[in-house]
Parts: sequence; structure tokens; C-alpha cells
Amino acid sequence: MNKYLEFNPEVKSALDAGKPVVALETTIISHGFNYPENLECGRTCEAIIREEGAVPATIGIVNGKIKIGCSDEEIQHFATHRDTPKCSRRDLAAIIARGSWGAGTVATTMYFAHLAGIKFFCTGGIGGVHRGAEESMDISADLEELHETSVAVVCAGAKSILNIPLTLERLETLGVTVLGFQSDKFPAFYIRDSGCGVDYRVDTAEEAAKIVKTKDELEIHNGILITVPIPEKDEMDKKFMDDNINAALAEAKKQGIRGKATTPFLLAYLHDSTGGKSVAANKALVFNNARTAARIAKAYCNLK
Repeated sequence: MNKYLEFNPEVKSALDAGKPVVALETTIISHGFNYPENLECGRTCEAIIREEGAVPATIGIVNGKIKIGCSDEEIQHFATHRDTPKCSRRDLAAIIARGSWGAGTVATTMYFAHLAGIKFFCTGGIGGVHRGAEESMDISADLEELHETSVAVVCAGAKSILNIPLTLERLETLGVTVLGFQSDKFPAFYIRDSGCGVDYRVDTAEEAAKIVKTKDELEIHNGILITVPIPEKDEMDKKFMDDNINAALAEAKKQGIRGKATTPFLLAYLHDSTGGKSVAANKALVFNNARTAARIAKAYCNLK
């Protein structure tokens, strides 16, 4: 496997020294925001993680290599090349064998972080069971990866466009523990309370870190989900978002949008239909997640 991994020296040095490292994805850069907001988002997440005393590792496929810690030039490439393939597990062998570039999804970034020995990964929101999945069978690979891969994922819950009750049912079946950071409620990306609960509430980074460490010592090899509600001041109005999401879903159905094109289409639609308000909220929650992930990673290393 080592022939496919290429470490940024800063990240490799931190891992060797047992210092806290937080993985970041590249799909959020290449497909999550428009340029130059995507570049700003990637750089700001890295800066926040450093401010908190951890090392960021933005992960993607660069010329057929799994880059553990992209350089600023590589992050710029992901930001400006919006046609970079969005890669889940099924795409990896083909993209790497061809020596191409690939933006890692939540599932892929979890897998790469695990290969690199990184315990914590920060993202915006995970994928899950899509609305209408009873017919379409559209269920994100993120859920299976959480079952398979021992990485702690810090996120603002699942994206609001999903069927959240069914997403939580699937996570329960897969044996994935869902923690709520300073909240009893499972967040829905733009909304602090999805109407569903979490398995356990944790109020400090140290408490979350201790649960992750205990899971590892028990040799429970699946992931763990640490959900962080969007800051209260940045939360979107629930009815406003529900109306816009329903309109976005109707338009996606009308245009025949399916599979991995669905989420980017819906997020772009919401950007336009909310006058950019959804993007501002998205950035706020990602930055909040980055800060929280760094603090938990640091607490975990202190426990070790």
C-alpha cells in the first residue's frame, strides 16, 4: 500500500511524533462551493485546525497518488478544476491506475485517513439515506464506510436533503455510535435539531476523546460519528429550508438527476434559491466542525 501513499512532510512528522492530526476532504473543495469560496473554505479549515494546536491533512488523489496532506498549490488545483472526478471506493482503483486526480468523498477520505493512521476526520455533513430511497435505493456509501473503517468523523450531522430518521436507523443497524457534542439532538446540517436524538451526549472534547479511545481499546473496528450542531447564530430557518429543499428535490426529479450527481446538484440549487444564505451557513458549520475536531484530536493525544 505504501507505493500509493504520499505524505506531506508536516503531516508525516506529526504522525510519527504522536501529535494530533485532522483529515479534511477534497470533494468539499472541488464540488461543495463555487470558486473562490471553495479555496477560502479549504484554507480556512486548515488555519483553524492549526490555531487549535493540531495539524491539518487535506486528502485527495494527485496524479495517481493518495496525497496525505495536500500542498496549497494542490488545494488550488482542486478549487479551480471543478471537473475533478468525485471518487468513492468504487472509483479508486480506476482513478489511481490511470494516474489521474480525484476528489475524495467522506467515505474515501475515511478510508485514506485510516490507511495513513489518522484517527479524526472533519467534514460538513455525512451522506445517508436519500428521500425516496424505498424506490431509488439511493443510500450513500458513507454509511457503509462508517461500519467498516475505524475513524472518528466530526460533522454537523447528515445533510438536510436526506431522510434523517432512516439514516439513523441504518447507522444503528451498522453498529455506529452517534455522539452529540454539547447537544442531545441529531443536527441536520443547516438546522440544529433534526427532530431525532443521538445515542449519547458529550459536553467536552476530553469526554469525546475518551469514548473514541475506549472504542479502540475494545477493538471495535467501525467508525464513530461525533455530531456538532451549527452555531445558533448561523442556523437557517427550518420552514424556509424545508420549502427550498422540497423545490430542489422536485427539480432534481424533473431533470433526472441521480446517483453521485444528486448532492452537488441539490446544494447548488439551494445556493441559488436561498440567495447564498445556505452557503454562508455551510461555511459556518464547517469551520465550527474543524475547531471541534482539532480540540478532540488534541484531547485524544493527551490521553494516549
